[in-house]
Amino acid sequence: MNNLKLLVAASAALALSACISAPAGPPGPQGATGDTGATGYTGATGKTGSTGNTGNTGYTGATGNTGATGNTGNTGATGYTGASGADGATGQRGKSGDTIVVVPPAR
Repeated sequence: MNNLKLLVAASAALALSACISAPAGPPGPQGATGDTGATGYTGATGKTGSTGNTGNTGYTGATGNTGATGNTGNTGATGYTGASGADGATGQRGKSGDTIVVVPPAR
């Protein structure tokens, strides 16, 4: 029975210890940082394709002919020039002292 008393006392102590809380201790030291893995290999750059061919230039049509020049019209006949008029009569001269008076012809 002695063991039974010890077992009961230990069980009671264990049950009561869950109800009693103690303040937390100081935090532990920071763990070391793990190693970084090696960088992977970068693949080679692919080749650039070749440039395509340029098409041929199309044919340019021939130049058309220039039309004929039209005829120049005839020049009209010259009109009749009228007859010349008759000359007027010569005026008379008068005398008054030493002065000479000239009268122009009437038209």
